Amino acid sequence: MRHRSSRLLRATGAMAALAMLATACTGNDPASQEANTGPRAVSENDDPGKEVVIGFSGPEADHGWLAAINSTAVAEGKKYEDVTLRVAEGTNDPNMQISHIETFINDGVDAIVLLPTDGAALTQVATQAMEAGIPVVNVDREFSSEFAARTTILGDNYGMGVSAGNYACSLVEENNLGGDAVVAEIAGTDSLPLTQDRSDGFKEALQQCGQNVDHRVAADFTVESGEKAASNLLQAVAEIDIIWNHDDDQGVGVKAAFESADRDEFAFLGGAGSKNAMRWIQAGEMEATVLYPPTQAADGIRLARLLAQDKGMSDLVQREVPRRIVLDAPVVTQENVEQYLSLGFES
Repeated sequence: MRHRSSRLLRATGAMAALAMLATACTGNDPASQEANTGPRAVSENDDPGKEVVIGFSGPEADHGWLAAINSTAVAEGKKYEDVTLRVAEGTNDPNMQISHIETFINDGVDAIVLLPTDGAALTQVATQAMEAGIPVVNVDREFSSEFAARTTILGDNYGMGVSAGNYACSLVEENNLGGDAVVAEIAGTDSLPLTQDRSDGFKEALQQCGQNVDHRVAADFTVESGEKAASNLLQAVAEIDIIWNHDDDQGVGVKAAFESADRDEFAFLGGAGSKNAMRWIQAGEMEATVLYPPTQAADGIRLARLLAQDKGMSDLVQREVPRRIVLDAPVVTQENVEQYLSLGFES
């Protein structure tokens, strides 16, 4: 046994933590502001403005991260006394979601926040909303046309891989593993571009410290598939130094496989930022996880409010809401986990 994950805790990601705290939730509700203990820019944007109606359509909550996307969006809308949030039923059916957006258009809402079941399939109806003068905020899954959204807010899948790879490199260096390090990867659904982006980022970051992905298996973002993929990996490889699992929901199954095999000689890294993962980090059962913010739709609600009220972003010299925003992918470790725990989602 070369090392245990509980002995490999590192203080990386602190600066990213400060950046995340600087943009923590604020609103008109005093209770929400009490929960925000980090530094915050105060501007007239926080004051009640013109009353607006925002339509929100998200996916079916069949995954912890997706459930958090929906719940944080609803919670954000409730913080503003000048916002009426109309929430469509979550769905994985593009046709049903198209119907929801058509209803929003017919009702004349002031803005729409949309995490599409399928970006290409929802492009036409989103474009119709834009042509009707309703700004659309596209979340996470991009449309196939620039004309379908006023602004797009995304997590950073490639950046997740880079963050995980950089952290793995720090473990290699600090534990003097050199070229003998055995690095494994448990990916998500291989056919998805987001999985490919995460893998590309991980691979390319590892190359900066002379490492490679020695063993790679793919799961399907579910507990069952995670357990199966991890079991296959452990059966095939006798000793591993570092394992990066792309998704903390499938990580429940991955960790179950580790326990069944009685294997813990490796540093276990996760992805997305579930509360399970953060509790494991606190208990010394997991090295770190990389955030894929479940607050993207909540940020979308904020941006939609600004757009509907003809406001800009107070912290920019050019105040207009940007056309595209990519959120950071910080690493959560035992040293900074308390700062991120409120952003975690239940698997």
